[in-house]
Amino acid sequence: MAGEASGDLLGAGLLREIKKRLPVVSFEGIGGPQMQALGCLSLFPMDRLSVIGFEGVDKYPEIIGIRNKLADQFLSSPPDLFIGIDVPDFNLGLEEKLKAAGIPTMHYVSPTVWAWRGYRIRKIRRAVDHMLTLFPFEASYYRKHHVPVTFVGHPLADQIDDRSGSAAMRRALHLPARGVVVALLPGSRRSELKRHADLFVKTALWLHKRHSNIHFVAPFVSPETRAIFEQALFRQGAWFLPVTIVANQSRDAMAAADIVLLASGTATLEAALLKKPMVVTYKMSWLSYLLVQPFLHVNLYALPNILAGRKIVPELMQREAVPEKLGIAVEDFLTHRDKVRALRATLSGIRRSLRRNADARAAEAVIRLLKSRQPAPKKS
Repeated sequence: MAGEASGDLLGAGLLREIKKRLPVVSFEGIGGPQMQALGCLSLFPMDRLSVIGFEGVDKYPEIIGIRNKLADQFLSSPPDLFIGIDVPDFNLGLEEKLKAAGIPTMHYVSPTVWAWRGYRIRKIRRAVDHMLTLFPFEASYYRKHHVPVTFVGHPLADQIDDRSGSAAMRRALHLPARGVVVALLPGSRRSELKRHADLFVKTALWLHKRHSNIHFVAPFVSPETRAIFEQALFRQGAWFLPVTIVANQSRDAMAAADIVLLASGTATLEAALLKKPMVVTYKMSWLSYLLVQPFLHVNLYALPNILAGRKIVPELMQREAVPEKLGIAVEDFLTHRDKVRALRATLSGIRRSLRRNADARAAEAVIRLLKSRQPAPKKS
């Protein structure tokens, strides 16, 4: 059961490896095009579940209806194993019902229970027979709380390497061969672009005034998000900025760049695996911030910092997310090459720790759980 594109990709890798080990196997639930291509019967369109936080509250009645229908389906025709992929607010409630009925459950991608809403660990224990985590610190957290867990590594670490250098990526994206390239990644969702577009444009203007040799590259996942950014360019009188806008290709844009300015999220992990100096920021709506803040119990927000256990890249969130501070943080990497070398060495270590052949390790954990639930053969 996947709920968005990243989960569809994770699910496809897992399904592919399961099929290698269990030739006679069938899959059904919810999946996107990647999972469906591997034979997963999707009972509902995956995009029905692609909402975030309080801003998608109007879709919740439909989502709850889908979850109830799935529960009825699986309780009346029990699967050998249910695997929820991410989207914990959807999957954990479903897993709890199924586990209570004796159906084995596995959850792939830990909720950020270690960062906020820690009380959810009680629900996770009720809902999940086995947790698969992408990061080692998450596995330690679940062992401490007596939840069976396997750290499988991160599939992105298996995919990303150094074979395509920045020079090749610059040629592919038609970027200048010389000079500094800064990648701008203000987010993939429309709501993120609405909050970040002007901030990123103002920061680019600040940098351009001080460093006229900087060229910017900005990838966008859809025409809608691109349009929001372009509107911010004109709104800020920044139409003259040397910026190349590309469709998708966020990883290529980061690979081509010297420095990345980006919104906090999965893209920070990609930048880390590419060993790129980065400045991380995020602004949420004040309503969301006020509701979330009481439940936070972390001092670090950006994934590279969390994985390193210390602040290795600047993270400027909410009130701190202003153009001058972001610009100064980017400029610091431009003027202190020793910091860049030290950071790249640290990021290399993070990449090694996450490169574990994640799809195969996850599939092996699935097989172990299935075998552990098979009834013992009767004695003759």
